[in-house]
Amino acid sequence: MIARLLTGAALAALTIGVLSTGPASAQQGKLTGDMVKIGVLNDRSGLYADLGGEGSAVAARMAAEEFGNKILGKPIQIVTADHQNKPDIGSNLARQWIDQDGVDVIVDVPNSGVALAVQEVTREKKKIFLMEGPATSRLTGDACSPTGFHWAYDTRALAVGTGQAIVKEGGDSWFFITADYAFGHQLEADTSAEVKKAGGKVTGSVKAPLNTADFSSFLLQAQASGAKIVGLANAGGDTITSIKQASEFGLTQSGQQKLAGLLIFLSDVHALGLPVAQDLVLTTGFYWDRDDETRAWSKKFFDRHGKMPTMVQAGSYSAVRHYLKAIEAAGTDDGPTVAAKMKETPVNDMFAKNGTILPNGRMVHDMYLARVKKPSESKGPWDYYQILRTIPGKEAFASFEESGCKLPK
Repeated sequence: MIARLLTGAALAALTIGVLSTGPASAQQGKLTGDMVKIGVLNDRSGLYADLGGEGSAVAARMAAEEFGNKILGKPIQIVTADHQNKPDIGSNLARQWIDQDGVDVIVDVPNSGVALAVQEVTREKKKIFLMEGPATSRLTGDACSPTGFHWAYDTRALAVGTGQAIVKEGGDSWFFITADYAFGHQLEADTSAEVKKAGGKVTGSVKAPLNTADFSSFLLQAQASGAKIVGLANAGGDTITSIKQASEFGLTQSGQQKLAGLLIFLSDVHALGLPVAQDLVLTTGFYWDRDDETRAWSKKFFDRHGKMPTMVQAGSYSAVRHYLKAIEAAGTDDGPTVAAKMKETPVNDMFAKNGTILPNGRMVHDMYLARVKKPSESKGPWDYYQILRTIPGKEAFASFEESGCKLPK
């Protein structure tokens, strides 16, 4: 099966880039294959390519370069591949990377269905899995792994931020347009729970296939529901398409209904433009213009990639950097040993301050409730967000006890 997959589109998507070597680290340690090989596995050509894609590989390279492209005196290598949003392709690529190509850690993997499949492989192989792109809270819940780390955000944090905020502003009845796979289902479930907890109600939902081109029938059902809020439990290209078509359809023009984009990335706002995206409320784990440190790092990223980073791309840098620091401290790239070192070490970088990692691999850090600026409020390109509130990490993310993870504490 693997051979057949890799002779087709997946092999064509597989690219390998070896980082140049810099000054050797003075410390020598035990590394499998005499190197650390980092595999960035994501959507490189589809609806999630802009939020992760090559940008996540750029971010991983930036992290490696901080170590002189070497760790414990050995080179760091980056490989990339396109999972095409298909769990079988993603898991087969992960298995080949680990079994045949010597990959030590897999990074990013947007699409919760693919991430759940890859988590099974990395758990079995005792390899580190750094998840910045996928959303489902199951990855640190019932599907948790001793070597899995969920980094940038999850469905629970999005629900706590955007869901609660909109109910408090009077949006107390909801209808969901939901991506019909693991991510959308979990985001709808988590947001519904937060809406009800805040005193709101859910009138119904409709499931839309991934990569839907025409949302008109789903928007008609949302309009007919009479709900004040149409919750978009989708992401990337599907979010962009549904928001554009809702605007063309006149869904919100009467003032009786509003859209709630439950997972909005900076790349989505850029694609939509401020005239369409203005006043959307969203929850994010990172914004490039938050402070001097985020601005400085984001400028370096922009100089390489030509775009400001999403929270997925910034999270990829943070997670890879923390992973490499743990290898340096542990003196080995053995998965369980590195996982233990990562969990005992606070995360402090431009992405997170005093971030902590729970036993289930959930990295707990502050999230941010933001509003998309009106065109008249923006001072220039990429000046898109007004930060309304900092959501403390302990409020945004489920505790280990709440998560449903069965790993020992």
